[in-house]
Amino acid sequence: MSKVSQQVIIEEVAPDYWEEACADLMKHDRILKKIIPKYGSVFLRTRGDAFNTLARAIVGQQISVAAAQSVWNKVLLASKNKVNPKNILALSIEDLRTAGLSGRKVEYIRDLAEHFDSGRLHANQWKGMEDEAIIKELCGIRGIGCWTAEMFLIFNMVRPNILPLDDAGLIKAISLNYFSGEPVSRHEAREVAANWAPWRTVATWYMWRSIDPKPVEY
Repeated sequence: MSKVSQQVIIEEVAPDYWEEACADLMKHDRILKKIIPKYGSVFLRTRGDAFNTLARAIVGQQISVAAAQSVWNKVLLASKNKVNPKNILALSIEDLRTAGLSGRKVEYIRDLAEHFDSGRLHANQWKGMEDEAIIKELCGIRGIGCWTAEMFLIFNMVRPNILPLDDAGLIKAISLNYFSGEPVSRHEAREVAANWAPWRTVATWYMWRSIDPKPVEY
């Protein structure tokens, strides 16, 4: 079997906790009991390594999905089709600006590359670290805040119990599904999500599906 075939198969396998989480959420939450069966054939997928995931998050800040993809393609080309810390650091500031990155994003992506290249990050230990410890470490990198760190834990590490309260899509979905579209505070959203533990990632993912059936990938 080719490596490409193996990769496709890996991408099509749900996280090992997914089935249990869905059953548990449907048992304890009346809204998710209705939503989950509608999207039962799709699930959270992870793609890319840690550096790529975080670099793409920086590239995509405050621009449209289409614009972010265009810039990323140029960064990829400049990096000889392999975006890794060494290749990014080998590019000049002008190379990165030509690819479409703002001056601030050039600083951010180079700082990210330096963190990985120097070994200042404990990336090889993240698997055994608590969610909050990883978030704290990631937030020490310029251009990475809590929301980006939480997206990393969801989409790269597939951690099961992340609740990204700074995510506008999640708040909108909670408003529509639990409060008939009325404005929702972080406190109210957290109260709704108390029912979701220890599967808050899974519940969040289905909340996103309820307002946008096409899964987002990071």
